[in-house]
Amino acid sequence: MAKPIKLITLLALLPATAVIAQNKWTERKAGDIAFITNTGGQNLGYSSTSGVKILTVDGFAFKDLNKNGKLDKYEDWRLPVDERAKDLASKMSVEQIAGLMLYSRHQPIPAAAGGPFAGTYNNKVFAESGAKPSDLSDQQKQFLAKDNVRHVLVTSVQSPEIAAQWNNNAQAFVEGLGLGIPNNNSSDPRHGTVATAEYNAGAGGAISMWPGSLGLAATFDPEVVKNFGHIAAQEYRALGISTALSPQVDIATDPRWARVSGTFGEDPQLAADMARAYIDGFQTSAAEKEIKNGWGYNSVNAMVKHWPGGGAGEGGRDAHYAYGKYAVYPGNNFKQHLIPFTEGAFKLQGKTGMAAAVMPYYTISYNQDIKNHENVANNYNSYIINDLLRKKYKYDGVVCTDWLVTGDETTVDSFLSGKSWGVEGLSIAQRHYKVLMAGVDQFGGNNEVAPVVEAYQIGIKEHGEAFMRARFEQSAVRLLRNIFRTGLFENPYLEPEVSKQVVGKPEFMDAGYQAQLKSIVMLKNKANILPLQSGKTVYVPKKFTPAGRNFLGMETPEKLEYPVNMETVKKYFKVTDNPEEADYALVFIASPNSGGGYNSADAKSGGTGYVPVNLQYGAYTATDARATSIAGGDPLEKFTNRTYKGKSSTAINVTDLAMVTDTYAKMKGKPVIVSVNMSNPMVFAEFEKDANAIIVDFGVQGQASLDIMTGKAEPSALLPLQMPVDMKAVEAQFEDMPHDMKCYVDEQGNKYDFGFGLNWKGVIKDGRVDKYVKSVVKP
Repeated sequence: MAKPIKLITLLALLPATAVIAQNKWTERKAGDIAFITNTGGQNLGYSSTSGVKILTVDGFAFKDLNKNGKLDKYEDWRLPVDERAKDLASKMSVEQIAGLMLYSRHQPIPAAAGGPFAGTYNNKVFAESGAKPSDLSDQQKQFLAKDNVRHVLVTSVQSPEIAAQWNNNAQAFVEGLGLGIPNNNSSDPRHGTVATAEYNAGAGGAISMWPGSLGLAATFDPEVVKNFGHIAAQEYRALGISTALSPQVDIATDPRWARVSGTFGEDPQLAADMARAYIDGFQTSAAEKEIKNGWGYNSVNAMVKHWPGGGAGEGGRDAHYAYGKYAVYPGNNFKQHLIPFTEGAFKLQGKTGMAAAVMPYYTISYNQDIKNHENVANNYNSYIINDLLRKKYKYDGVVCTDWLVTGDETTVDSFLSGKSWGVEGLSIAQRHYKVLMAGVDQFGGNNEVAPVVEAYQIGIKEHGEAFMRARFEQSAVRLLRNIFRTGLFENPYLEPEVSKQVVGKPEFMDAGYQAQLKSIVMLKNKANILPLQSGKTVYVPKKFTPAGRNFLGMETPEKLEYPVNMETVKKYFKVTDNPEEADYALVFIASPNSGGGYNSADAKSGGTGYVPVNLQYGAYTATDARATSIAGGDPLEKFTNRTYKGKSSTAINVTDLAMVTDTYAKMKGKPVIVSVNMSNPMVFAEFEKDANAIIVDFGVQGQASLDIMTGKAEPSALLPLQMPVDMKAVEAQFEDMPHDMKCYVDEQGNKYDFGFGLNWKGVIKDGRVDKYVKSVVKP
């Protein structure tokens, strides 16, 4: 009887080609989405509706994204990111690369029925269409399929589940197109607070709420900011967002600038440290979420802005508008504005190394191009991008223009007008070409591929096709890196139930609220009136908001309402409408807002339109302003001198001042506590003596302010900005210089300077002050 042949012997007798490797992957399905686990490799997700098949190579699963039946380098997750990106870029058509260079206009989910961000579903507005909120709009299908857009700016979403479902629908749609390149969805900052929202440690579903950027800066603690970035990144990824159009690290050297509230304050070193912490938090994945080099499924690409710094707008005017197109440097201080980038965003402590993307600002950095001497917007300036950012500082990440920079200017005072500052005479295609030649990779707010392709043709005529193809592939590689590193080629899909659990989970909400408490600055505490005794009776005056227009030009109605959630107040105090019955008055106001420094009515009546940006509530006449502006000139203006000398302005919210002064009179010597929500520095001289205590926040829930007032938390924050003694001091300071204002001194003898703050014991003097304040060199 013959001996049985052992299985191992039988296998040894077979030819090598007959040995089949054992599969190392398993698959599970959730509706149309299949999730694959590769044991010892990267996990995958794909849609059954996209036509993508799975290839098994060496026992591992790979997605056949271009559906050619073989494993291409860009589909092989085992290869380095740059090798994959270069392979894919070489396979892309000019039209596909041009589409990759686009960044969509703002996309609310579902699309709005009207206004600048409107959309339709089967040619009907959402409410009449029968569509689901997570469906793609007609316009989204158009720009994804026809224009090859893969970078989508997401704004409002109804819920985390709907955001996740929309992400899955969008990813399945593009997975079925061409080379299967996934979307890299993005967002502007979305973790701001709702002042009237009550803190609930058990809340979920709504994204966690944190102080604004100035508030994060006011903690003077980069670890708070790093923790914010880590939490925010997890919430972003749960919403299908893999790029953050943040942080804004411009140093706020002019106190009047409309975008001060989005910065980390005026100090370059503090801004650099906060920028580094923010980006490390957003970009770094760890443990099982890491793919390689700190990148992975908890990573969100950070687009740091605005290179080379936008805080020096002349007169504090904002370059979203033609009247604010010039940044000026009377203090010859251009280089200091680079510090938050070169010492912060480009020198991370985490493994990702540097910010994934950079956004230049709209401004013309006036007379700072020392090579070509061009006064054109930063997005168009080859010296600013190619020579400084790319060559000197060796930045090889994505550079993306700010929104609408290639559009035509239609008026000097519209947010939605094109912002082609300095190149208004070029055609739209020529503008795209100039941007590309300056070293930029991507066009913000442009859904249309045609002008980018036309720019390619302009380049062929000037440099030849080989040069332009190489230039396009260079940008394609940079853009693709950010999609590969965050794992989107392997799995761009979400599980809506998981998203619901992650976004706004209790520990995230608690971390945000604790940061809010750490961000509130106490400026004054006369006779140690704070903390207040709970259970006492308080009077809270209502706040009047006049009718006006928002930044999009849409009308807003007048309002008379409580500035804080009174149901929340009642959990701390008894409430009365009669000041005579009150033990304390709590007055909640906002810092003065006089508009952007341009008056359309003045321009229409024959004036220049230029008026002062006013940091006090009451009327101000600019007798000390420059007689001749440093910069000026616009195709729609017949003059170049943009002076506002002798012109006047009054804060739109001047009634906030009356809230304090009237309440002080009504309280007849009883304590008045003033809580200021601050967007810009302000002149405290108008009301400081009418307040027994003053606290300042930069975007918190009213409940956080009440917790400070009643001693549930001790104030610990410091001013990230100087407060001017008066408007004369504001006119005297230079737009490009930090720490150069004469500061206000209150009746207690305290100077409201950078780094000042009080706690229950008095003026705060700790390691943060030693690190950031003592090193300040003032002009």
